[in-house]
Amino acid sequence: MEQAKYNLENTRSQIPTLRISLEEAMNRLAVLLGIHPGALHADLCVKKSIPVPSLKIAVGVPADVLRRRPDIRRAERELAAQTARVGIATAELYPKFSLLGSIGLEALSLGDLFSADNRTDRFGPSVSWNIFDAGAIRKNIEVQNALQEQALIKYEAAVLTAVEDVENALVAYAQDQYRRQSLTQAAQAAERAVDLALKQYSSGIIDFQDTLEAQRSLLSFQDQLAQSDGAVTSNLISLYKALGGGWTSLISETAESMGKN
Repeated sequence: MEQAKYNLENTRSQIPTLRISLEEAMNRLAVLLGIHPGALHADLCVKKSIPVPSLKIAVGVPADVLRRRPDIRRAERELAAQTARVGIATAELYPKFSLLGSIGLEALSLGDLFSADNRTDRFGPSVSWNIFDAGAIRKNIEVQNALQEQALIKYEAAVLTAVEDVENALVAYAQDQYRRQSLTQAAQAAERAVDLALKQYSSGIIDFQDTLEAQRSLLSFQDQLAQSDGAVTSNLISLYKALGGGWTSLISETAESMGKN
């Protein structure tokens, strides 16, 4: 009886900690949505099972997937912009040609203003060349080239970081799926063990200590399985985030095509 009592109270002692975490999570979601903390309690307090996705997911073409990430797209555009600045700086070494022209009217009196003889026009080419600033221009080209190299390194680093995030998320998602499968089988086996232990205890074959141990194992596996369900879903969200999101799975496209046909 005392062993059963301390097992019960030990389980009850974990409930306040779980409630604190639940309250903090709900309030955090409300703040992220820009509403007052506590406004989501009525909706989030409804008990639902944790959604567990399928082990197989479609991620699309790797190159296209990575380019969906905002950090890679930003680094790519910064590299393109800096490359254009190198071209602009290099163009300063060469002369610039432009064609100027203007047409107007000149007259000493208002009555003669629109006379054909009072029309004036000027046409001619214009040439500008910063030949005496060639040293400064070459220095500027070197600076722009160095900035371009920095932008290239930054772009390569962004791509490598994105690949690392995707690889880590894929491995974590797959391995937690396998762990969940093992925990599911362990929890089912523990349930059968509890049933057998209760029957054996009722028959006087074993004492209550063995029954308590079987129940303790069952609760432990159930707790680990619930945590694993949350980890699988969280890892899938991390994978979507690493991939940039925004794609349509091949399964959905096939189903939609079959429905139209």
